[in-house]
Amino acid sequence: MQPDLREDAAKVRETPAPATGASPNADGLATSPREWARNLGVSAAAGVFLTLIGALGTHEVGVVQRFWFWVPLMLAGAVVGHFVSQLVLRIPRAGANPWIFAAGLAVAVSIPITLLVWGWSKLTLGTDIPVARLHLLFGPVLTISAAMTGIMVLISRPGAVTHAPPEGAARKPVRFMERLPAKLKGAVIYAVSAEDHYLRLHTSKGSDLILMRLADAITELKGLEGAQTHRSWWVAKDAVESSRRDGDRMTLKLKGGAEAPVSRPNIKPLRDAGWF
Repeated sequence: MQPDLREDAAKVRETPAPATGASPNADGLATSPREWARNLGVSAAAGVFLTLIGALGTHEVGVVQRFWFWVPLMLAGAVVGHFVSQLVLRIPRAGANPWIFAAGLAVAVSIPITLLVWGWSKLTLGTDIPVARLHLLFGPVLTISAAMTGIMVLISRPGAVTHAPPEGAARKPVRFMERLPAKLKGAVIYAVSAEDHYLRLHTSKGSDLILMRLADAITELKGLEGAQTHRSWWVAKDAVESSRRDGDRMTLKLKGGAEAPVSRPNIKPLRDAGWF
């Protein structure tokens, strides 16, 4: 931080260290106990990380003191970020693009968090930052706000989508079909699910395992109408027979008997696309 701020707090082993928790994107706002637990868990983990590295000068105080500074501050930031996000979403089309939403949210949430950092650092670290220098906290707070908001956006993003060619357009070979084991050649692919380092292929001729990453498989599945319904599943749209919802959990029943989970960020996009 700036040298003059360090001098102000030198008497108490200073560190006006900013922090923030942030809120996820427009589709990932916490609306259930599970999502709140996820968001608070991410914020707490970030607080522990910042504690261990002694971020922004906090290495000058003991680890216990750093812990009581960073972790509660990040948790409080997550709560503040959630409510600020509700206000940001009232702006017309604010949630249309998750990254524009995230940028606006990072700036908006940094204002109250700066005040929170100012008061909390004085209480836990004994710093005495003059009000006239309060604006110097905003930059570091914004940096961490942006990082946390970006993390929340990433973990809340819907999965990748693959598309079949438009009706009447020439169909190109689907690269992934070349990877089918001999016993599955010519089968219709219903779904692909990750199992450790392998992928299980769910098809009209049964299932089998191949060694491959799901992200690479989805790239090669272009040409088939489907979507990544969960971090470990890609499902063909035509394979869905029915859906079942149990609280926060959505499950798709597929041809062949397999059941594919649908993570919350994917529920609305898939519903809008007519999957269920």
